[in-house]
Amino acid sequence: MGASHICNAFRMSEDPRKNMSSAKAREERLAAKLRENLRRRKAQARAVAGAESDSDRPQPLSNSADEG
Repeated sequence: MGASHICNAFRMSEDPRKNMSSAKAREERLAAKLRENLRRRKAQARAVAGAESDSDRPQPLSNSADEG
């Protein structure tokens, strides 16, 4: 008796259109995640590049006599 319940749990849905729509939804969900990840990585790369270009610029020297 227990085996028939397990078989039913793994049986494919009777309506193949339902499987296709869930597959399409999954693809769309994954595509959205990839786009989000790409945007985040580009922003991170821009931030790193901006930080590197800022560190390449000569910093004005501070006069320690003025601070005291």
